[in-house]
Amino acid sequence: MLGTDLAKTCEQRGFAAHVFDLPEFDIANFEQLREAVDSADMIINCAAYTDVDGAEREAELAYQVNAAAVGRLGELAKQAGKWVLHVSTDFVFDGRSDTPYVETDAPNPVNEYGRTKLAGEQMLARTDCSHCIVRVEWTYGSAGSNFVTKFLQRAKSGQDVKVVDDQIGSPTATTEIAGAICHLLRKKPRGLFHFASEGYVSRYEMAKFIFDMLSMDVNLLPCKTSDFVGPAERPLNSRFDCSKIKTLLDGPIESWQIPLEGFLRHL
Repeated sequence: MLGTDLAKTCEQRGFAAHVFDLPEFDIANFEQLREAVDSADMIINCAAYTDVDGAEREAELAYQVNAAAVGRLGELAKQAGKWVLHVSTDFVFDGRSDTPYVETDAPNPVNEYGRTKLAGEQMLARTDCSHCIVRVEWTYGSAGSNFVTKFLQRAKSGQDVKVVDDQIGSPTATTEIAGAICHLLRKKPRGLFHFASEGYVSRYEMAKFIFDMLSMDVNLLPCKTSDFVGPAERPLNSRFDCSKIKTLLDGPIESWQIPLEGFLRHL
């Protein structure tokens, strides 16, 4: 999802993007990964096992993609003298903080997906290659499945739509992330950064915004995360403090409503 929009944005901004993706490319395949690193001037890693519930059942596969492969990427980049930008997630946190997370807050993932993504961050850092890590959250885009399209699918069923009102974060369009990443490509910073759209909202309030924007007659009902029993626990607080990355961007980060309105118009 992010990779699709990132490739388009890179081309628009003058970067020659070479895309490596399944099924032709497997990041867990060392030889394929080595060839990809050798062919690039700098590397952006958007690859990830992102099925949060699936990671509970396929923990080893999630680890190989989200952690082990990232560590090997760092080793290869170190040997080749290449800079790496690695995309990570808010799920490295447990969501129990009552304030927005900053980069220096201690991670404490509550599910296998978060644990494997955190392991990937740590393994990349241990290689001491030139790199930066950008954590993102609540992403949606035109390619792939996401919570916006899932809300709309539920609404079309004609049944009541229940959405949790105790998970708080920032809906963030992949187009916005792609734009921010392109700014970083010109500066090649090192370190850890948080990026999300400006402002915070609950999943329920976001769903209401979507249905109101589309003038859809939906019986939307608030509920709690604890009402849903699933394989993986979810963090309740996904709020990011993005002050650090703002110092590297050429302009302000837009509020979450603006990109979401544009996305809904083009559906």
